[in-house]
Amino acid sequence: MKSVFTFLFVIFMAYFGYASQFEVCTTCPVSKLQQAVDLAKNFDTIIVKKGTYKEHDILVNKPLTIIGRDYPIIDGESKGEIITIISDNVTVDGLFIINVGTSYTEDYAAVRVRKSKNFVIQNLVLEKLFFGIYIEKSNYGKVYHNKIIGDAIEEYNSGNGIQLWYSNHIEIEHNYVEHVRDGIYLEFSDDCLIKNNVSALNIRYGLHFMFSNDDTYQDNTFENNGAGVAVMFSKKIKMYNNTFKENWGTASYGMLLKEINDSEIIGNTFEENTIGINIEGSNRIIYKNNNFKNNGWAVKVKGACYTNTFIENNFLYNSFDIAYNSKINDNEFDRNYWSSYTGYDLDKNGVGDVPYRPVKLFSYIVNRTPETIILLRSMFIDIIDFSEKVSPVFTPDNLLDRNPLTKKIEW
Repeated sequence: MKSVFTFLFVIFMAYFGYASQFEVCTTCPVSKLQQAVDLAKNFDTIIVKKGTYKEHDILVNKPLTIIGRDYPIIDGESKGEIITIISDNVTVDGLFIINVGTSYTEDYAAVRVRKSKNFVIQNLVLEKLFFGIYIEKSNYGKVYHNKIIGDAIEEYNSGNGIQLWYSNHIEIEHNYVEHVRDGIYLEFSDDCLIKNNVSALNIRYGLHFMFSNDDTYQDNTFENNGAGVAVMFSKKIKMYNNTFKENWGTASYGMLLKEINDSEIIGNTFEENTIGINIEGSNRIIYKNNNFKNNGWAVKVKGACYTNTFIENNFLYNSFDIAYNSKINDNEFDRNYWSSYTGYDLDKNGVGDVPYRPVKLFSYIVNRTPETIILLRSMFIDIIDFSEKVSPVFTPDNLLDRNPLTKKIEW
């Protein structure tokens, strides 16, 4: 019995030790990546040496590890998609991929993963692209340390940097994306982690997701994008320690929340945006330990937003702290710091003795007649804001912070 076991063990080790390594170079017997993929067996490793390889429609249909040495260039010559993965257990690492084809009927990508799992896409540089990395109906994958630089000018003829569609349990970390349509886009993708990415200078959104639940967005920077970040039709979202910065324009915001429920927005910075957070139809959200600094509007609540909590946030030097278009309020504001608070603290306990009303009458007026913004710094506006504060008529009577802090919160 022992000898049979030993024989089976030797066979087992021989089988799994059979994986071999292919080298691809312009002067090698194997001079094309697709040729190496076709020759390789399951779980082989393909090493692509420095050089330029003019290929597109490369199909990876078996578990392989593809590694570039010194960033070899895979040039698609603008003829279509470049690498398509349709197998589980594939790693693509260290390639410089350029010249993805542009199509108005096909979403050509530099790298597409379709109906696969346990994949790793890392250390890629992607330029001159339509879509960058497109994850389609795939699960349990990692997208790490990629640099995606597009040259998008208009929305209609550009794609997204990293796109997930019907894909779950995906980790997207330490990527840099710029000059595409949407930097990172998710649709019908749950239980994903988006962490430590930079998405800047994109035509539309730095981040855009819809119908995607139980996702975590942490330590990302979304800066100077066309319309900011759009978060729609999702629930149980966690957004921690992100930066939303310099998203300016008549239709721009740091972040748009539309139909978002049962979520947490904690420890984020909203700085120098037209609107820090624009909220529509979003309920039971905790906003805590966020910094709203030098925005036009820190928070704009447009309606159908109930039982939200704003606690221990800093509202610093915004033109308007809160805009509200309803006379009904059941959202809670408590223990926030407001730089425009002029109350007093006689007992020196760090909490103002007079409640703070964050909604100014002039904000209410500008919501309805945007042209009146030119009166923003006039003495007349100060007078009408004071009168509304004394006797609220147009703004919700119970929309106030009963415990405004007198010192900026430090974390």
